[in-house]
Amino acid sequence: MTDIAREAGCSQATVSFVINNAPGIRLSDETRRRVLDAARRLGYSVPAGKADPRQQAGKRNRRIGFIVDQLATSPEAVQAIEGLTQAARAQGDLVFVGQSDNDAEIESALIDAFVDQGVAALVYMTIFTREVDLPLELKSLDIPVYLLNCYAAGLARPAVVPSEIAGGQRATHYLVSKGHRRVATITGEIWMEAAQDRLKGYRRALATADIPFDQDLVFNGDWSASAGYDATRKILALSERPTAIFCQNDRMAIGCYEALKEAGLDIPGDMSVIGYDDEEIARHLHPRLTTTVLPHRAMGQWVFEQMLDGVVEDRYPLTKLECPLVERDSVGRPR
Repeated sequence: MTDIAREAGCSQATVSFVINNAPGIRLSDETRRRVLDAARRLGYSVPAGKADPRQQAGKRNRRIGFIVDQLATSPEAVQAIEGLTQAARAQGDLVFVGQSDNDAEIESALIDAFVDQGVAALVYMTIFTREVDLPLELKSLDIPVYLLNCYAAGLARPAVVPSEIAGGQRATHYLVSKGHRRVATITGEIWMEAAQDRLKGYRRALATADIPFDQDLVFNGDWSASAGYDATRKILALSERPTAIFCQNDRMAIGCYEALKEAGLDIPGDMSVIGYDDEEIARHLHPRLTTTVLPHRAMGQWVFEQMLDGVVEDRYPLTKLECPLVERDSVGRPR
């Protein structure tokens, strides 16, 4: 929607209204045509026409429950829900969402409520990628349960997570491919699997390029912009500065940008910067931030595809979806 909105010269909301044939929204034929033409030019499929609401209502034959620990402050959860909802809507299915706040009693109540609503399947998501001990109620359900951004011991339920090691490796390799031999990294909270795996990917990329790992180039952060700012100031104080910084999320990259600009340094002329997550802000920074996509929307779509397949097994492989690199303007060759 972001790509189409930029091409068509309108808001993402307008794109959403057009693509989804939203009822009750008054848009001019010219605006609709401009959005659809932009979508076609960019290679996206577009709806053939507005469906008869009576036909759509007749198609809605399944309900899907979605439980997530945090929703209000998490763009990742919203993207996963959108991916699932868009795929479900195409089949006439509905998605019901509940937030548990990591509270076992609320979680149990949500499961009971969804079962009472007659859901055909349940999706269980955590914001931080991790192994989970599934609630007893989920283990005993006789409907399919899918794990999104988490996994359970024994792999008794289908689960999908981002391929974080490969993502960290891809981001670092991209910097190396531009000629950078001294690359610093700012990690997230290192107790989290995402931070550990992105660091593993960083180290693998260096090893593949025969670049010795230097612990002095690893700076611990906490995913916040202020952590990126503080770590970058420490990086700039090194006697031998790196020529590139891999910020392990976009928010730390924002702080990194501020510290570099405060020091009078040009991005990417004096220092290349790469982020991770591809949050909305990444494409509005100056210069626009090269980063890596967290595939939560694709993970939501993957879950629905598994529902359509309906394959039942005793043990499922853990599915890891690729984190694509988005090349923008913040990485160049070292001077």
